[in-house]
Amino acid sequence: MNFASDYLAQLDAFAAAVPLPRVRALHLPPPPSADASANKGEFCALELDDGSLGLSYVLFDDTLARLRAAGDGLGLAGADALAVARRYASADSFGRTVGFAAANALTRCLYDRAGFAPPASRDSIGQMEPRAGEHIGMIGLFRPLLGRVLESGARLTVVELNPALAGAAEGYRVTLDAGELETCDKVVSTSTLLLNDTLDRMLGHCSQARWFAMVGPGAGCLPDALFARGVTLIGGNRIDDGAGFVAALCRGESTSAFSTKSALTPDGYPGFSALLERAKRA
Repeated sequence: MNFASDYLAQLDAFAAAVPLPRVRALHLPPPPSADASANKGEFCALELDDGSLGLSYVLFDDTLARLRAAGDGLGLAGADALAVARRYASADSFGRTVGFAAANALTRCLYDRAGFAPPASRDSIGQMEPRAGEHIGMIGLFRPLLGRVLESGARLTVVELNPALAGAAEGYRVTLDAGELETCDKVVSTSTLLLNDTLDRMLGHCSQARWFAMVGPGAGCLPDALFARGVTLIGGNRIDDGAGFVAALCRGESTSAFSTKSALTPDGYPGFSALLERAKRA
C-alpha cells in the first residue's frame, strides 16, 4: 500500500472510534505575486467545526486558481471530514490537495483529543546537524535553509523537478537526478513529496542516509507510515492561534507568529494506537 492508503486507513479507524467534527471552511491564500520570492501564500488551511486546522500545498499545477474559482461551489462547508479526506487518494492533484488538508485537520483533531502535541523543533533544517565532510541531500530547493547547511562545511546536493533550477550555484549544485541522493549521509525533504506521488521513489534513493527529515507546513500528518518507511523526523507547523493564523494566511502574510515549528521523531511519538485509546477516553 502507498502512504495515502496507510494514512486514510488510520483515519477510518479514528472515525469508527469517536464522532468526528464536520468541515467548517477552506481558507485560501491570495493569488501568487509576480515576485516568487515574496510569496507566502503557498498553503491552504481546511478548518473543522472544532477549530482543528490542516494545511496543504496549493501551488502544484493550477490547483490554487481552481480552488479560488470554485469558491463555495466546492460544497465543503458542513461536509463529512472523512469523506473529504478520502480525496487524498485521488489521482487528480486538485482532489489530493483538498483531501490532504482534511486528513491533516483530522490528525490535529486526534492529537488534541488525545492531549498530544508534537514538541517544538530546535531548528529549521530537521535537526540534522550537518557537519564538514558530510554529503547533505535536499529534496526541493529550500533557499531559507541553504545558509545553515553551507555554513557547516558540508557538501550539498539539491534534487529538483524543475529543469530551470538545474545547474551549479554558489556553494551547492541542483540536479534533476534523484540517484545522486544515494551517496548522501543525511537528507532534508519538502513535505510536498506527500502530494506529488514521489515519496516512495525518493525514499528508495535514500536508503544509505542515516537521517531523513521531512519538513514544511504540510507535514501535519500522522507519521506512523512515514517512520515505517525510514523517515526519521517530521517537522511541521503546530498552529497555536487558529484565528490569527487563518487571517494571516488569507492576507498572504507570514503565519509564523501564530504557529510553532515542531519536530517529531519515533522516540517522541506514542504511536497511533496509543493516541486513539487516549482519544476514546477523552
